[in-house]
Amino acid sequence: MPDDHASAPLLEISGRIARLRLNRPREHNRIDPTDLAVLVDHFARIEQDPDIRVLVLTGTGDMTFSSGYTLSQVAQLSAEAVAFDQVVDRLEVLRVPTLAAINGGVYGGATDLALACDFRIGVTGSRFRMPASRIGLHYYPGGMRRYVERLGLSVAKQLFLLGEVVAPEQLLQWGYLTELVVPAELAGRVQALAEQLAAVAPAAAQGMKRHLNAIAAGRFDAAAAHADYVRSLRSKDLQEGLAAFVEKRAPRFSGD
Repeated sequence: MPDDHASAPLLEISGRIARLRLNRPREHNRIDPTDLAVLVDHFARIEQDPDIRVLVLTGTGDMTFSSGYTLSQVAQLSAEAVAFDQVVDRLEVLRVPTLAAINGGVYGGATDLALACDFRIGVTGSRFRMPASRIGLHYYPGGMRRYVERLGLSVAKQLFLLGEVVAPEQLLQWGYLTELVVPAELAGRVQALAEQLAAVAPAAAQGMKRHLNAIAAGRFDAAAAHADYVRSLRSKDLQEGLAAFVEKRAPRFSGD
């Protein structure tokens, strides 16, 4: 349920699923400088808990996922503005699969925060805008890299240089959104996908996420990927997965 008062991002853990919620609904879930260290701490908490298999990132309410990093701080070119870039990079390489439940409008740096997730479910009627060029801001390097890697150069140029409002249907076509649903279906679809991700073999999924990201970034380590492949051939999870297939039951993966 939405909180009555604004706060730093909230982390809730239920079984194998962690939920991280931006919680400043009256300010369109903007991200303040003090929120950055909180986000890093939450990411560390997730990394340190082997029982967590997936992270869902969303915003409080039904209007805005997030308006991004507070503009007053960006204008000061403070150290915190640089740290936002580092926080998003940290989310991108998080061990577990990540899912952005984009419950409304998404703007500025929040568009990159969602893009750093592995999956993005959006809602009809929402709005997207990357206004950097319209306010005189040169976007930070990590965000530009992510856009080109994940969406391609042509789409990145349209979003960054034009700074226009983009409809969710177009975002789905470009691949920014993984899926698009009506608002009433968002919670159920996100829960179903989170449960599906939580049920897969964690070592295999986390290893493939890491190597797929490396391939996209042009820093693929074939030897490391091969070592993970060989390790999986000897794993208890593979034995369990094959046994479950033969026995026509759901597998019970341990991560070993």
